[in-house]
Amino acid sequence: MTKYKYLHIYLPVFFALWVGLFFDSKIISSEFIHSQYFTLAITLITFIWIYTKVSVKIKKLMLCGLLLAILGEVFFSLILGMYTYRLENLPLYVPLGHSIIYAGVFYITKEPIFKKNQESIIKILYVSMIVYSTAWLIFDNDVFGFICMLVIIYIFKRRPNTKFFFLIMFFVIVYLELLGTYYQCWYWPEIWFDKIAFIPSSNPPSGISVFYFGFDAGCLWFYKKFNKQKWTRFRNLQKIKREKI
Repeated sequence: MTKYKYLHIYLPVFFALWVGLFFDSKIISSEFIHSQYFTLAITLITFIWIYTKVSVKIKKLMLCGLLLAILGEVFFSLILGMYTYRLENLPLYVPLGHSIIYAGVFYITKEPIFKKNQESIIKILYVSMIVYSTAWLIFDNDVFGFICMLVIIYIFKRRPNTKFFFLIMFFVIVYLELLGTYYQCWYWPEIWFDKIAFIPSSNPPSGISVFYFGFDAGCLWFYKKFNKQKWTRFRNLQKIKREKI
């Protein structure tokens, strides 16, 4: 067994985000007007590659993720104006990006070497998350991001079994947001929704990955609706495992 069993699935995600967002940056787009098509091509190729490598369950979740990402982006970006893309539209690569991130994080959590050290990783990432958001609050007055981080902590209290997945997701989204805002592919207004003055925000907010809890819940909801028998069998197996423990 190789040390990193699923590297071929999640490593392309990090590469696609970096290179793809670079092509959609203001610097590149000022020289090549249609550079965003390169970003779309990179993201689409990565999506297809990952889709061919993952389990049937994750394939279905990735497709559910596409639909949810489109709905979520239209609602939060185009309707509410919580953040704005460079061309003030919804780039076609964005829903694909949400799905590949979801799959990538899933397979990071399944990596044997990470599962073996899960408790230590959780402790390190949990403290790092608090330190990261607190630093943004202190040095950039990121009240919105800090509130999001507190919501994450609250969710962890209610659902402690989600810590491993969402702590990794937290820092993958940090990577995504820092790249996207640095390259000016999108930006977050200085106050929440550009309307609520008493909740200032950084560009990007530190704890914005909290919205991926909703994304995950939505994907699972769709999966359960269309795969009721498999989901019931999966939950029964989980119950049996807990009883044995």
